[in-house]
Amino acid sequence: MNARDVSFAGLFAALTAVGAQITVPIGPVPFTLQVLLVLLSGLVLGSRLGLLSQLVYLVAGAVGFPVFAGFSGGFAHIYGPTGGYLLAFPIAAFLAGYLTEKSGDNVWGMALGSLLGVAAIYLLGWLRLGLFLAGDFEKAFALGVLLFVPFDVLKAAVAVGIGKSVRKMVEV
Repeated sequence: MNARDVSFAGLFAALTAVGAQITVPIGPVPFTLQVLLVLLSGLVLGSRLGLLSQLVYLVAGAVGFPVFAGFSGGFAHIYGPTGGYLLAFPIAAFLAGYLTEKSGDNVWGMALGSLLGVAAIYLLGWLRLGLFLAGDFEKAFALGVLLFVPFDVLKAAVAVGIGKSVRKMVEV
């Protein structure tokens, strides 16, 4: 890993923090642009650096930097109702990057990686939210997954479009 890699990982951690501030509160899980930027980190940087960028984002937020939605930070967010979504970010970036790498930057591989990344975010987020709602996983699914599917599929498509172009320019 060189200074360029570290810089790109830091840049995507910062972009994810910016995406967290573009928020629409619609219940216990706000609508943000984080998913778009998480997917882009994997698509553009690849599996290893995409994962690293999201780990940097999580550590910064956990230690108190105001990088989470609503300019908030602290470990309570990792443990709170949206903690599962946050913890899935490195996994989602890794999946998007891994399938991009394995497909040779093929748009279908990028799309599959992005959709699997979104699925990982939903799975961990839904499980944590369900536990937070005293085991009401049906309500957690309605509040934390179902509302977001159309928006996140659109974000995945946008991420693939942007990622395809930017990946050629960056060549990490």
